[in-house]
Amino acid sequence: MDGKVIVVTGALGALGRVVVDEALARGDRIASVDHAPTQAPATADLFELGGVDLTDAAAAKKAIDAAASHFGRLDALINIAGGFLFETVADGDPKTWQRMYALNVMTALNASRAAIPHLTASGNGRIVNLGAMGALQAGPGMGAYAASKAGVHRLTEALAAELKGKITVNAVLPSIIDTAANRASMPKADFEKWVTPKELADVILFLASDAASAVTGALLPVNGRV
Repeated sequence: MDGKVIVVTGALGALGRVVVDEALARGDRIASVDHAPTQAPATADLFELGGVDLTDAAAAKKAIDAAASHFGRLDALINIAGGFLFETVADGDPKTWQRMYALNVMTALNASRAAIPHLTASGNGRIVNLGAMGALQAGPGMGAYAASKAGVHRLTEALAAELKGKITVNAVLPSIIDTAANRASMPKADFEKWVTPKELADVILFLASDAASAVTGALLPVNGRV
């Protein structure tokens, strides 16, 4: 995948950092977009855009346009930005549902809509979204999160159908990702069964590569060893 120009949203998170590092190691140029402040000066291969609220369509467009302008084109968009809240339906706050929808669906929607013209112009555009295995069958406390990730799945399918022949659109569906936060919240779990950020990054970057040109509309489970 040498020489691709890729926007990664949620790039300063546990998974986003690994995706960025792996892509840079493969010779790609990365525009890193995150709600957190910028952490590094721009280099020839890395352009960080911090303080971006992707739940706002105008802010998302400004960031994506800046990335395309900085590198001269855009070949792929990887939508990792999102969030998780554990809360039961009966005892939870209705605002949680709105927040999960905003963080998981609207961020991907706004970034994708802003990127479509640039990805179309590249002639070989890719969009990769972050879904969730938990959205296929929600467990206790997972209602709001699972519903929002199910929205990401349907967004992926709709965009793939609408952009067929122009841009491929796929989603990865991880189980539990082996991060420090997940280990802290589930200290008695068998971490060896979880999918690692590196394993998930490899699948994401495959879907963003030329090798995946015939794959679109896929919701690809990445279960680790669960």
